[in-house]
Order: sequence, then structure tokens, then C-alpha cells
Amino acid sequence: MREKQLMHVGNKIKNMESKFKYTNERNVQIVIALLKAHGIHRVIASPGTTNMTFVVSIENDPWFQIWSSVDERSAAYLACGMAAETGEPVAISCTGATASRNYMPGLTEAYYRKLPVLAITSTRGNHKVGHLIDQQIDRRNIPNDIAMESVTIPMVKDSEDERYCEIEANKAMLALTLNGGGPAHINMYTRYSKDFSVKELPHANAIYRHTVFEKNWPELPQDGKIMVRIGSHADFSEELTQAVDAFCATYDAIVCCDHTSGYRGKYEVHSQILCAQNQWASPLTKTNLSIHIGEVSGDGFICSANHVWRVNPDGALRDTFGNLRRVFMMPEIEFFKHYTKEAASHHEYLDSLNQEVESVKAQIPELPFSNIWMAQHMVDKVPAGSEIHLGIYHSLRSWNFFKLPAGIQAKCNVGGFGIDGGVSTMMGASFVHPEKLFIGVFGDLAFFYDMNVVGNRHVGNNVRIMLINNGKGNEFRNYRHPCAFLGEEADEFVAAAGHYGNKSHKLVKDYATDLGYEYLSASNKEEFLAVIDKFLLPDKTDRPILFEVFTETDDESNALEMLCNVVSDPKYIAKKAIKGAVKQVLGDTGVKVIKSALGK
Repeated sequence: MREKQLMHVGNKIKNMESKFKYTNERNVQIVIALLKAHGIHRVIASPGTTNMTFVVSIENDPWFQIWSSVDERSAAYLACGMAAETGEPVAISCTGATASRNYMPGLTEAYYRKLPVLAITSTRGNHKVGHLIDQQIDRRNIPNDIAMESVTIPMVKDSEDERYCEIEANKAMLALTLNGGGPAHINMYTRYSKDFSVKELPHANAIYRHTVFEKNWPELPQDGKIMVRIGSHADFSEELTQAVDAFCATYDAIVCCDHTSGYRGKYEVHSQILCAQNQWASPLTKTNLSIHIGEVSGDGFICSANHVWRVNPDGALRDTFGNLRRVFMMPEIEFFKHYTKEAASHHEYLDSLNQEVESVKAQIPELPFSNIWMAQHMVDKVPAGSEIHLGIYHSLRSWNFFKLPAGIQAKCNVGGFGIDGGVSTMMGASFVHPEKLFIGVFGDLAFFYDMNVVGNRHVGNNVRIMLINNGKGNEFRNYRHPCAFLGEEADEFVAAAGHYGNKSHKLVKDYATDLGYEYLSASNKEEFLAVIDKFLLPDKTDRPILFEVFTETDDESNALEMLCNVVSDPKYIAKKAIKGAVKQVLGDTGVKVIKSALGK
């Protein structure tokens, strides 16, 4: 059978003299390229107009073996027969009218028999659905038992659209073999382009999924640096920590993480202060491969990587960094143990990066009185064995610039990434472990949003709350924020200034003391340093403590700007300016063309 397929391909190449090649519709090109990358070459095409760009493109590509079926119901069942016979995926393509409805019986059969049938239905777009336009069938909600995964592939306007199409198409194609396999659905937009002048398919990034049961695992790249990138994560077991450390020791890798990672092993690196620099770029923050574990990260300044391998039992395609290549659907410890073949103790990369971090930190100027300045002066004083909870977003970012001492756990509500519930989350944890000290650092909007829990009768003497009160959502006024250009104009509605007493020195004091808290306050560095040791007493006090610190908007913003511009490199600044100018003139596509021409 395989010999016949090869003969068919050979004959098609010899006889192919069509003036047509591939469509210029980029989304269709991506789907075709990924069909080839995932080894899907059998297609059953039904007649129609909306699927014209897809069908005409593949009929000139010798990779594909195509059959015609006028009846879409029959086409889906034909695919079932082919898939059952070969064990390989089969694609079916139809137009935008009732044709897709006729796929349903066959796709239902495929679902319950776990047959890899990929339905590619074409459409003019969901924006036309519901407006009495002919052949605009609504496919946004499909029956649960006709597809393991259903995705939409829109038209491509820019690089973000392009990457989205890649991810969604990969999702559908990988679903064909996930958890025993089954059918999948791609709903693909078209503009009926008549331009079939594209002679070669542009590159599309295929993503591959691996399980612990595979015999042939992919080889780790032999060139370039390797980084383990950890998002928010449950507390690491000793066994998992040892497995990660052994992996890093084998490959001279590092662990790049923020305070929510839960990792406290030997290879921990807090590189945020390097990655945050606007006028200088350390070559040490660029790696070839990133092993991504964990969930949502609170780190806004990340090391970059050419390729990302995600390791998670959920097996989902989470393209956090825009260059996902492989997904390992397995427990993390299985991954690290598999790739750690022999005992080693490499740490050269770790040492170099840590030296660079310390070098930049040594150059930090005296910062204004701010969240960052407080984190800088508190981080080494946090009592051993305590747990610190950080509010979204400024508090978390401020503390991420500095490495916590060993044994200190840090938590933050980065899952939903909203300001609400941070204080309650900390209180809930403190109820479970009354013997442990819990320290919370929250901005005023986050605190007042969640202040009811401060009065909960179960709050114990193991709780310390630091309220940083600048009278508004200061994040929206920080110099890096998209709203920063508004200046004071942002205060009224965007930054929500003036609520909750507008930095009243009595409101929180009276509230806290009436509830039985010990109240502390500071409005400048001197006042802060005079009471911070009391706030961070390692022993539990007679009652919980609330420490209110008043800061100014400009001081908070200036501190962040100063920290992001500690190191300056004129060559980097000039290069960055040129790149920005080129991108502004040519756009993403133009930049990509230039890089391609330069072999980059």
C-alpha cells in the first residue's frame, strides 16, 4: 500500500503543470503546512466555493492524496472507513452551507469509535452569522460528541493572528490522537481569494505532544543554553526539587522563576532585574530551550528562548511565550528523571548569571520611598519559616526583583490575576496553619476591595498586613503602563483615585484598632525604618499587626523607572531605536522578510 502511495505521488509530480499553486490566504497556508507537518495526507473533498482556496491549493501538492465526494454525509463515513483501515488521520473538506451539518452522523461514529477524522469546514466568518446572509451556518456551538476539539482559524492580519492560527490548528490536529483519539474540527475563514500565485508554503510551527509511554523521546538540543521556566506552582516536594536540580546539574541549566514558583532548589535564579533593563540586554538571558512547568506567572520580565517545551499532565497547548514546540503530557518528575542520564555537577551558567544579577543590583541607586524600596529593605529580614502573600501587580513585581531567603514561601493570586481576594486568600492559609507567620503586602485598592475579611473573628495573631496606600491604583500611573501617558488625567476613572478616605490617616487606623489589630504607620523612609523590625518580629505577637505605609504616585513610578535603567549600553540603545523605526515603517511582515533575507 505504501509503495502505491509513493508511486501516486511520483506520478503527480511528473504530470503537474498547473498554472495554480497555493492560495495567498495565509490562514489556509498555515493549515496546509501543518497537515503536512503532522503527517495528514489523505483528504476527501466535497464541492463548494468557500473551501475553494483550500482544495485548489492542495490538489497541486503531491503530498496529498485526494478523493471527491458530492455527498458530505458519505464523505464523513468514507473517512471513517479509511481511518479505521489505516490507523491514520483523514481530513474532510466542505463548504459553508448545510454541508457541514451532513458531516455530523459520520463524525458521531468517529467520536464513539475514536477514529481520527479531521473536519475542515470553510466559512466567510462568524460576523456574518445571524444576518440573513446565504449559507452562513452557525458552527460556534457544536454537539459534544462529534469532535474532541473544535477551533476557528481566522484571516491573518499580523504576526499575532498568524501565531494564533498555528496554535489553534495544532490543537485540532493533536486532538486526533489525544486520550485514545477521535475526530476534530477546524472552521476556517476565507475571502474567496483568486490569487494562487504562492509557489512555496511559508514555514508554520508545528507542535508535537509526547507521553510517558513513548519509546522514542525527542533529543534535547545540543547547542545553546537550557532554562527551566517555572510559573506559579504548588509547593515543590523534595523529590521533585532533587529531580530538577539533577537535570540542571547534567545540562548546566538554570531555573528562572518568580516568588510564586514554589521552587527553592540550588539552581534558582531571579533574573527579573536583568530582563527589566531598557537600555541594555544581557546575552545570558537568551537561551535556546526553555522547559516550561507550572501555571500563570507573575513575572513580567522573563528570559527569552528559541524553543519552549511545556511539561504538564494536562497536555494542553499553552503557548505562554509564543514559541511552543513540544508538549509533554506527564508528571514533571517523570520528564526530569528521563532526561537525567548520569550524575553531574555543572553550574557554570548559574554562576555567571548570578554574578551578573549581583553586579546590576550593586549599581542600584538610592530609590525613592516606594514599594520597591520597601521590598529591597525587607527581603532579607522576613522571618524564617514564614509565608509572604503579595498583591497584584505592583507589590508582586516589586518583590520579584529581589530573591527571598531560603525557606520562605511566597503566594499570590496569579490564576485570575485580579486585585480581589488576596487578603482573604492569605487569611484562609493562616487559619490552616496557626503556628506559621503570614505576612501580606497589598496596595490600597486591593486591600479595600477585600477589607471585610480583616474583621473576620477567626483572624489570629499569626497575621501581619502591610497596606501600601498611595490613594489610587498606582499601577495605572507607573511609567511602563499603557495609561501612563494620561498622567494625572488617569486618576479620576482609570486609576480610581480619591476613594476610601483618599489616604486618610484615621480611616484604617480606627478600623484596625477597633478590630483588635496593632496599628503601625509610616510616611517616609525614617518612619518606616523605625518600625519595620517590629512588623517583622520572628515571634508571634499578642495580636495581628496592620502596618499602613503612605507613598506618593510619582515616587512609585520613578522607583520603577530607575530600577529598569540601572545599566546603559549606547550600542544597544541605537540598535533598539533602529529596530523600532523599521518595525513602525514596515510592520511585522517587513521585519520578518528582512530577517529572512539576512538568514536570521
